[in-house]
Amino acid sequence: MGRELKRMGAPFSQPLWSAQALIESPQCVELAHTNFIDAGAQIITTNSYACVPFHLGQERFNAEGANLAEKAAKIARLSADKASHAVQVAGALPPAFGSYRPDLFRPAEAKQIFNLLYQAQDQYVDIWLAETISSLEELDAIASILSQTEKSSYYAFTLADTTSGSAQLRSGQSVREATTRVCAAGGDGVFFNCSVPEAMVNAVTEAKQVLDELGRSIEIGVYANNFTPIGNDHEANDTIQAMRELTPQDYLEYSKAWFESGATIIGGCCGIGPEHIKVLSEWQSTLKS
Repeated sequence: MGRELKRMGAPFSQPLWSAQALIESPQCVELAHTNFIDAGAQIITTNSYACVPFHLGQERFNAEGANLAEKAAKIARLSADKASHAVQVAGALPPAFGSYRPDLFRPAEAKQIFNLLYQAQDQYVDIWLAETISSLEELDAIASILSQTEKSSYYAFTLADTTSGSAQLRSGQSVREATTRVCAAGGDGVFFNCSVPEAMVNAVTEAKQVLDELGRSIEIGVYANNFTPIGNDHEANDTIQAMRELTPQDYLEYSKAWFESGATIIGGCCGIGPEHIKVLSEWQSTLKS
């Protein structure tokens, strides 16, 4: 959503990120959703990723955070309801203290933030999507909030941007343990997002192995980014991450490998635009025929 807003020319700068358009130009948020829907997206995510103190600032979050998250959910709901095909709205629960930084996580404060976002969005969404989870501690905090819903809940982990060795979260903890904990929490899917495409296939393979061992058949999802690799010292509000410009065909080839490894839901994260989703949608239609 954020990079699509930037591409469209919507208000977009640090530290507000995608929340700036939500505040100043909400019609751009609706148009961005529509662009993805028209490309064939069957799930859209609320533009609430930046509705946290890390991006808004504590004072603005206290005053406007709940209203902004609700606004994001309402816009997504409206966009989905206007679609000519079935579209689900996923309520986003983002990192509370900035992306890719498990070292900054504070469980007690995070639960308060997650609960506010949950309460603000719940009546408008079809499913829940906890995004860009960097550690098992973050997973546990989010799962404690989502334990109150009867809606399907999916947990998306951001991975170390490497292809060597076993797949790991940004914290260094294993994908195998993350998958096991998602199952223990009653999650409906284990996803991997906002990491380079090359890191995903090992994660999918290992998650599938764990699910087979446990006799579970929950969804495995992937939505990679179009960024250059991100290191452990990343400061999300200090810069706008460099892009690598994967073409839709490039992304499709990665997606085919994820599918062959066991992924059942595939989409796109930062920098993956409607043009990529269109190619994925066209490919999906060939799988059904």
